[in-house]
Amino acid sequence: MYSVEPKDLTTPQTHRLLLGGVGPRPIALVSTISPDGVRNLSPFSFFGAFGANPPIVAFSPALRGRDGSKKDTLNNLRAVPECVIHAVTHDIVHQVNLASAEYPPDVDEFAACGLTPIPSEIVRPCRVAESPFHMECQIRQIIPLGESGASGNLIICEVVKLHVDERLFAGELISPDRMDPVARMGGDWYCRASGAAIFQLPKPTESPLPMGYDKLPDWLRSSASYTPADLARFALASGVPPDDDAISLITRDRSACSAEPLMQSAKTALESGDRGAAWRFAIAAHLLESRDPRVM
Repeated sequence: MYSVEPKDLTTPQTHRLLLGGVGPRPIALVSTISPDGVRNLSPFSFFGAFGANPPIVAFSPALRGRDGSKKDTLNNLRAVPECVIHAVTHDIVHQVNLASAEYPPDVDEFAACGLTPIPSEIVRPCRVAESPFHMECQIRQIIPLGESGASGNLIICEVVKLHVDERLFAGELISPDRMDPVARMGGDWYCRASGAAIFQLPKPTESPLPMGYDKLPDWLRSSASYTPADLARFALASGVPPDDDAISLITRDRSACSAEPLMQSAKTALESGDRGAAWRFAIAAHLLESRDPRVM
């Protein structure tokens, strides 16, 4: 491991390591307005959601690295404490990249980026028509995190109105495939969060709780056939199932059962999300390997 304390690095070196290691990061495309009515757009990847009651999101516009001066978004928010935060999709990522340029404060960045302003319903800054997800926000707090170049300013926002393109919904959920969001990595890299890049994992239930990795039987944890990821999926069960189904599996066709194919079937079942079948195959393989008299 490369180990270092930030005090021993330059600010750009620390910045590169943080952005390379903390990713992918969702992008907030933030619309603000100046006291003179000039529209501003800027993307921020120091961004996240921090509660639903009330709905709170936050992002951080940093001071300029070269001289510690404030960027237009921060100046606008201090004067007009409202904004609209938009999702960034693959369709608009090139226009959003344009918005990261440091245009002068008197430039309408909607026009500069080729994005369409539409009126908000509660706050003064405009919304971006091309984004399918908008959050109208009022600023709760601005917390300076430092006074030097590249220091952050935490902008804590309360969402006062949501706008969601109805085509994004799959039932009650927003489908990542329909949204096609992008996220930031280090350097010039981005990440597209749709298609083969996304996957689902069942959440551990609260009742009954999963047994946990440490409660798996020794024969399973010591097997060379299962990876740590496999074992974690087995450990989602509330306990080790009884042997009955595994014994029935073997006795139905003893000649067709051998340990190695059964272990592979267990792994295949885990990949498909059928944890019950995975346990059945794994226990059957163990019974055969251990020459349990019930299946001999």
